[in-house]
Amino acid sequence: MKSRAKISCVFVEIGSVLLTNGWDHHERRRVAAYFQLAWAPMEARRRMAFEIHEEGKLTFEGYLSLVVFYEKRPFTRAQFRAFMLTQSKPYPRMRRMMAEIKARHGVKMVAVSNESRS
Repeated sequence: MKSRAKISCVFVEIGSVLLTNGWDHHERRRVAAYFQLAWAPMEARRRMAFEIHEEGKLTFEGYLSLVVFYEKRPFTRAQFRAFMLTQSKPYPRMRRMMAEIKARHGVKMVAVSNESRS
């Protein structure tokens, strides 16, 4: 009889698993509406900046400069960033489930993210 390998570690994605996907098209539309930004130009600029930002070749401030603050705005970067960050919400049931699995099976939990570092 073959023995089964014991699972000792669980890797969990942060965005869309432990937290909502805080910057997907729904959230971007909400932010654009809140700040009265034209959706199409903002989204076109985001598509151009997305990959280099995700690869860590463009800072978050650089991303904001290209996507939102390429012209004078009636709001600050801090106001924009604060509202943007509020779009990410926890999934309490998933967090409880991960805690229960850890407690019950004694596994290590590792949170991973595919987001940029900046």
